[in-house]
Amino acid sequence: MTMKVYFTGAGPGDPELLTVRARRLLSECKCCVYAGSLVSPEVIGLIPSDAEVHDSAGMSLGQILAVCKDARGRDVDVVRLHTGDPAIYGAIGEQMAGLDGLGIEYEVVPGVSSFQAAAAALKTELTVPGISQTIILTRSAGRTPMPESQELDRLAQAGATLCIFLSVHGIEKVATILSSHYGKEAPAAVVYRASWPDEIIIRGTLDDIARKVGEAGIKKTAMIIVGNAPARPGTASKLYDSTFTHGYRKGKKA
Repeated sequence: MTMKVYFTGAGPGDPELLTVRARRLLSECKCCVYAGSLVSPEVIGLIPSDAEVHDSAGMSLGQILAVCKDARGRDVDVVRLHTGDPAIYGAIGEQMAGLDGLGIEYEVVPGVSSFQAAAAALKTELTVPGISQTIILTRSAGRTPMPESQELDRLAQAGATLCIFLSVHGIEKVATILSSHYGKEAPAAVVYRASWPDEIIIRGTLDDIARKVGEAGIKKTAMIIVGNAPARPGTASKLYDSTFTHGYRKGKKA
């Protein structure tokens, strides 16, 4: 077999939210590069004790690629463990480009994203008929700039459910920008470390969410969800309407 790097989703934190494939890869792992303290210790605990483990928090791209190159020399697969789903703010593109340059094969194993875990923690639905049938996954500008057309002020014009990553440190600015589109009384929630044992849920409106988050001392590792759909407005879906049928719900005649 040819050595391979597996970009693997660690999920939001709870090891029971790992995919079956991710759990198998970790349990059989001989070399793992994981995303520092963002990955739950319980997930890291699934890696065999004799495996080679690297915390990528202090590593450069070149150092990560060097680990992969060394593993290839020993014909050892590498599990590159990312939080949530690797395709969302995982910076895997640059790693893949580096692996392409080295001629090293790779695969991506998807994982449960923090926006999904946050919605589950809130016990809410992100899409509601007549209110929002669109979910926007985004972030506010920081060290990584945003294209002008994708800034929050532009995206908010759609009135969609917003799931905002990596931005809780700027919650006051986020709330101010969104209030002009959604209104100050629009529902807003922040979920800190969704699915972790120390998970914190803060509910409010765009008018008071920044104050509540500040009082809780939350400055990172949290998901912001804004929109009218998560407020449980009670608008019924057509899916379970007795008059609605489709190919997957047609009964068979006896």
